[in-house]
Amino acid sequence: MKIALMDSGIGLLPAAVAVRRMRPDADLVLSSDPDGMPWGPRTPEDLTQRALAVARAAAAHAPDALIVGCNTATVHALPALRAELEPRIPVIGTVPAIKPAAVGGGKVAIWATPATTGSPYQRGLIRDFANGAEVTEVPCPGLADAVEHADTDAVRRAVAAAAALTPPDVRAVVLGCTHYELVADLIRTALHRTDGPPVVLHGSAGAVAAQALRRIGAEADPEAAPTGALTVLLSGREGMLSRTALGYTEGRVLGAATAAH
Repeated sequence: MKIALMDSGIGLLPAAVAVRRMRPDADLVLSSDPDGMPWGPRTPEDLTQRALAVARAAAAHAPDALIVGCNTATVHALPALRAELEPRIPVIGTVPAIKPAAVGGGKVAIWATPATTGSPYQRGLIRDFANGAEVTEVPCPGLADAVEHADTDAVRRAVAAAAALTPPDVRAVVLGCTHYELVADLIRTALHRTDGPPVVLHGSAGAVAAQALRRIGAEADPEAAPTGALTVLLSGREGMLSRTALGYTEGRVLGAATAAH
């Protein structure tokens, strides 16, 4: 079994680790675009062309499925990716986990990039999946870029700014950008309150990994032999996990599994 994941940068790491934990025997192909990142400021047409190039590099390794480990690329490029690759390679997009966060009611916040916050796309997801929950959209300028470059000070500033915009009585926070899952502990700490239950964070990595397995008719098997290989593609060139990626727990998990072979 071989699962490919794509993103402009390291936002694909959480979903890659989720796949690795569900199927330690699955080969992983991580295809990113250091030459063209960040994708967020690009026009939808330009972003789609970059995404197609990254997807084609992954497709050349004949994966059984491709996970688009990026919310922005899912919004703009998913139709083009599916048109080119399916049905040969199932393509799984990443959608903010609004529906599970809204279960049980209460107030919910969605942390997302400024471009996504307030967008027709996100408003549509809230309308369709929030199930009547009161939702606050919180823009997080600079957070994804700070995570991508492992700028700890910038990450802490961006997280603190977003926490200040988050209503104090929210029950759950949706991490609407895959990069944010890499600093979930910092976000959890910033949202800590002494009165009431802790805020629950909802990322997309686990659901996306599970959906990829479903699309190829595979079952999760966490006890499978840890034989899965790792291929890293950097704007189409084979390479290694970057020092930045290895600075995060998820990167170290993938690196350690590879080194053990």
